Amino acid sequence: MADTVGNVVEGKQPRSVRVVLLALMIAMMLAMLDNMIVGTAMPTIVGELGGLEHLSWVVTGYTLATAASTPVWGKLGDMYGRKGAFLSSIVIFLIGSVLSGMAQDMGQLIGFRAVQGLGAGGLMVGVMAIIGDLIPPRERGKYQGMMAGVMALAMIGGPLVGGTITDNWGWRWAFYINLPLGAVALALVTAVLHLPKKRAKAGIDYLGVVLLTVGITSIVLVTTWGGTEYAWTSARIMELTGIGVAALVGFVFWQTRATEPVLPLHIFKSRNFTLMSVIGFITGFVMFGATLFLPLYQQAVQGASATNSGLLLLPMLGAMLVTSMVAGRVTTNSGRYKVFPIAGGVLMIAGLYLLSLMDTGTSRLTSGVYMAVLGAGMGCLMQITMLVAQNSVQMKDMGVASSSTTLFRTLGSSFGVAIMGALFNHRVQDVMAERAGALGENITEKSAQLDAKSLEKLPAAAREAYQHAVSSGTHSAFLLGAGIAVLVLIAALFVKEVPLKGGPQKPAPAEGGDGADAAPTAVAEAV
Repeated sequence: MADTVGNVVEGKQPRSVRVVLLALMIAMMLAMLDNMIVGTAMPTIVGELGGLEHLSWVVTGYTLATAASTPVWGKLGDMYGRKGAFLSSIVIFLIGSVLSGMAQDMGQLIGFRAVQGLGAGGLMVGVMAIIGDLIPPRERGKYQGMMAGVMALAMIGGPLVGGTITDNWGWRWAFYINLPLGAVALALVTAVLHLPKKRAKAGIDYLGVVLLTVGITSIVLVTTWGGTEYAWTSARIMELTGIGVAALVGFVFWQTRATEPVLPLHIFKSRNFTLMSVIGFITGFVMFGATLFLPLYQQAVQGASATNSGLLLLPMLGAMLVTSMVAGRVTTNSGRYKVFPIAGGVLMIAGLYLLSLMDTGTSRLTSGVYMAVLGAGMGCLMQITMLVAQNSVQMKDMGVASSSTTLFRTLGSSFGVAIMGALFNHRVQDVMAERAGALGENITEKSAQLDAKSLEKLPAAAREAYQHAVSSGTHSAFLLGAGIAVLVLIAALFVKEVPLKGGPQKPAPAEGGDGADAAPTAVAEAV
């Protein structure tokens, strides 16, 4: 397999490889940009379609479909070829985008968003797995800055683009805007990307897919509904928890017996792969929690405009981009990478702790410095986790390795938003009740997340109480994040620095006994 891929790349001109990478980055942006654009358009969508009580399902349906389909796309790419699986995911995503833009009521929109999510599950996995096929780990660090840049651009530009599109063209174009980008990605991948076709003799592990889908869906629903739609101790949450645990236990049991398991358990024999899964989970936990509460704090406490909420994250995203580029270059030049998970863990803990110190008197400059520290930590971790995970498995398992790492990060984000959000809301309500009495309770019952314009309409005493409440809530949320991030540092200390494939040094035997690092380096030499 490695020889075949190596020959494919060897026959290409460097320009063709760059064109493929451009197409992959466009697809990656599609996956990351969509939710942020749509989020800005949601008030307008509800105003036209109604169905406010079902609003959360527009996001939840997309998230569920993405999380549940992620490991399936990775396995399909391993079994039947990555190019076909990747093109299929783009087509499904675009079909879902068109249908969502044509939705006539909230029920249709939720269903079409789920279709879109099914395609989105294969976009990120396809990008990472194809890069893993074309470019050896030793050279892959050069492209970390490109991937981090796409992520930063999506997070900064998403709300701005969404607001502009909605105000000038209407909310339906928040979905239709995916079509030209997707068409370019489709055309470039079809014309330029040439990977060997594969055909697995074994069939798809349907039972494994069903069990994993049920388990993931139950977990995401518990983290989405717990403490909001239903109390954590309610019968519905308990039922979902029981179903999720039973499905996942059954899934693990079945994977040891399936002919072609959807998630081969042998990849977890690699210590590095398992550690990267843990680090990816916690990075997702922290990152999405931070991106939720930082704009909220700056809007409510520092009086920033919600319109430019993406720009508020610029110190964090800029530091993440720079650090990721440096880490990639150093990894490519030296082949060393263990220092980055360790440094990332230290910086993440420090950044979250500093953010927990923010209060009503913290300046934007000070909070920006704190965010930059956190961003530097995440920059050391975001792409290194995928690189080390892919370096820890054989080429035949590249898809499931990429999808598993992506899945753990997605699940981490679900848990992070749910747990940090529950803690934040609890603190906001308690402080409001203490400082503003019955008026404070009435305000937080309506919304625990007021923007700057809404705050201006409140009495001065209530506004001051709310600002203190948000400061207290962010303190608790970030302090919890700092405690959780300690696990990143602990995991990083146990990482074994196995030489990256594609370097000048002779590859060492793979730790974990899977033979990953003994793979030929034809791809590296070709690139």
